[in-house]
Order: sequence, then structure tokens, then C-alpha cells
Amino acid sequence: MPSPPRDPEYGNGPAGEPLTPPVPLAALLGDRELGLRHLAGPATAGVHGVHASEMPDPSPYLLGGELLLTAGAGPADDPDGYVARLAGAGAAALGFGVAPVHEEVPAALAEACARHGLPLLEVPPRTPFSAVARAVGRLMAEARTRELRRVTEAQQALAAAAARPDPVPAVLARLAASLGGSVALWPGGRAAGPELPAPAWEALSALLARVGREGGPVTATDRAGGHHLAAYALAGRAALGTATPARAPGDHTVASVAAVLLTLLTAERPAGAEAASLTRLLLDGNPAAALTAGPWYAVHARGSGDPQALAAALGTVLLDPHEGGVRLLTDREPAAQPGWRLGVSAPAAPSAPAALATADAQAARALQRAEAARTPLAHHTDPGFAGLVGEAEARAHAEALLGPLSPALRETLRGWLAHHGNWDRTAAALGVHRNTVRQRVARAAELLDRDLDDPDVRMELWFALRVAAG
Repeated sequence: MPSPPRDPEYGNGPAGEPLTPPVPLAALLGDRELGLRHLAGPATAGVHGVHASEMPDPSPYLLGGELLLTAGAGPADDPDGYVARLAGAGAAALGFGVAPVHEEVPAALAEACARHGLPLLEVPPRTPFSAVARAVGRLMAEARTRELRRVTEAQQALAAAAARPDPVPAVLARLAASLGGSVALWPGGRAAGPELPAPAWEALSALLARVGREGGPVTATDRAGGHHLAAYALAGRAALGTATPARAPGDHTVASVAAVLLTLLTAERPAGAEAASLTRLLLDGNPAAALTAGPWYAVHARGSGDPQALAAALGTVLLDPHEGGVRLLTDREPAAQPGWRLGVSAPAAPSAPAALATADAQAARALQRAEAARTPLAHHTDPGFAGLVGEAEARAHAEALLGPLSPALRETLRGWLAHHGNWDRTAAALGVHRNTVRQRVARAAELLDRDLDDPDVRMELWFALRVAAG
């Protein structure tokens, strides 16, 4: 069965992998071996990781969702400011280790946590911080296993429903049961699951109309009436909508699989038409006979998500998964997709000689540019200066120019140039601290003996980095 694609609602996880649910604070408090005690702030939170620091301001090093552990040196001078910075950085909770610095948690710190709504836990002297980190890792692994099992069982049940004599209502009913909510197919009004309150139904109807409209998005989300809402474009102008009181990390994957099945089941032409088109293309070698007039777009994609779900999101079943990524052909202009990097060709008419082969090459080059610039999608552009130099000559020049730089320095310099010298955006894209970016760029300038403020130097380095990464 397909593996789940990234769901943006659950933050930054590995591209294409099912994101692990956060560990409930209650699960840590219930671990008797840890002996943690809740002192102040809310008693509920979701922990995505553990970080220990004695810095007065550890917030620049947090991604959000961490349980921050401290022995008290950090918040000693300014408890309120310390807690305010943690809350602003999205920390899930603060764990205070009593002894050796403090015999008990300072009252001022507890008051600050209560004031800023940050959960405060007391970590007893017998509990090493590493034990808390291991407990969080274990609980996250257990939650991930449970979620993978749930998603796999839901995928199998959806596939079985699609094989029933009346497959569309069977898939809708199975999807509603798997999500624990309500689903609807638009247009036509077919639905399954509990009746939605009016605000939720009105908002979901608006989403379905958006994704079902020509030129609209392929997916859309919202919240209304106490429900999480999502809509997925299907074949033609049809759309699938889901509404759930709660949201689990695997819900997006389950709904995407259902969208693929419903796309095939509700298509205006039979599901075998695409297979027939491919057969004609392979046997006759005539794209004009196999495809409609278009225009068509070739897409090269790289990620670890489900290729079938990607194809459904791009409105096609013409895909070629392979070890290095996925190739697709679609008559809908592609948009960026979570968990994937896409390279998109110029619009092509299949009746023109070698048009699809040219589009395929364009998409491959566009994907290289997307990866070099660390952007989710890149369209084909005219080659410009890069096309004026032979590949071998360009590569030799690039390696000679970039020879002094390590892979880490090359990656940092490429990201810095792609983000026009912006330190913060480069740091966020690379997943490092902005000071690390500054240090690496300064070191690269020193090794290259070049002035990186010179636009000519930047242009030459950018072309060299593109060629070297190709």
C-alpha cells in the first residue's frame, strides 16, 4: 500500500514519512520511573522532542514543541523574561531539575510559567535528563507504530471497499469510519458519517467548491464548527471533503488514498483508458493517438511520499515511479506538493514531434534547479548563459572554482545565494543556526579568496554550484 505523504498540519517531519504524533504531557507525568511532577501552567501539551540548555535565552535553538530541561542557571536572573521567550519560541513545556543548583523550583519561575501558560515540571534529583529524553523517544516510537498500523489497516479496508459491487458509497463509508468523522463527495451530495453542524458544513461546502473549480487548488483545509476540514480535487470537477472533530497524523494519508480510489471510480472515462493510452503509446509510438490535445506537462519529482497520492494531487494516473523519483504526465498545471520537490516542463502538445521527450528533459533540468535552490517547485526556463557552455567544460570549471570548499560549505553557500544573502531564511532552509550560516559563508569567502558582495562573483558561484550539483 502507498506510504503517507507529508501533512503540513503536523509540522516539519522527514519528507514523505508519516509524522509521529506528539507525546502527551500526561504520558510523561504518568511514568513512575521518571517521577516528574506538574507544578504550574497547563497540564496538557504535546511534546515533539527534548532539549537541555542552561543558556539565558535558548529560544534561537528551538524549533517548537520541545520539553526544555534546565538545572536553573538559565532562568536565574530573569524568570519572567526567560519563560516569555520560551513560550514565544513555541516550547511545549519546561522541566526544572532540582539539585545541585536549587533545592526546589523557584516560586518566581512557577509564577511566570502560570502567567505565560507554559507547563512547568519538576525533575527529581534521581532522574537524569537523558532518561527523560529516552522516555520521550520511546513513547514517540510507540505512537508512530500505532499510527502506521492504523493507516495500513485503513488503506487495506479502503481497497477492499473499492472492490465491492457499489464501490463509491462503500469507499465513502469506510473512509468516514477510518477517520472517525464525516465525508462528502461533490457534486452529487453523496456523504457518509455523522451529520455536521451548519457552520462546519457551510465551510466544507466552500472548500469543495474551491478545489472542484477549474484553476482552483488541488487541496484545501479549514476549521469550523469544532471540526478539522479538508478537501481534495478528484477527476474532472469532482472533490472529496472530510470533517473530523480531531486530527491524527495519518488522516491526510488515509484521505489521499481514498482520493486516488475515488478519482479512478468517478472518472468520466473508464479507469482503463489511461492503460489503453499507454499501450498505444508503447506499441504505436504515436503520442497524438494516445493523448488528448493538451497542453500536457511533464513532471519530475523527488521525495519519499506515495507516488499514487502525488499523481492524484496532480490530477493524473500517468506516472512512472523509479528508484530516483517519479515521472508524471498531466494535463493540469502542477502546483507544489507537501513532501516533494517538483520540476515542471513547459506546456507541450503531444502532436508535435518529440514534444514529450523534450518536455521530459525540461522537467529533469527543472528538478535539478529546484533541489539546488531548495524550493518545492521549479518550472522550465530558457537555458540562458548556462546553455552556452558545454556540460563537460562547465563541470570542469565548477570543480576547479569550488575545489577548496567542503560539501557542507558548498551546501551552505548554495542556500545563501538562493535566498539572496538572507541569513535567517538560509538558516531555516538548512536547519542550522543563523550564526552557523554566517561562519560557513565567511569561511567559504576566505577559502575562495572572493568578495561575496560582488554581484559578478555571486553570479559565477551560483552557476558553478548549479553545475556541480547536477
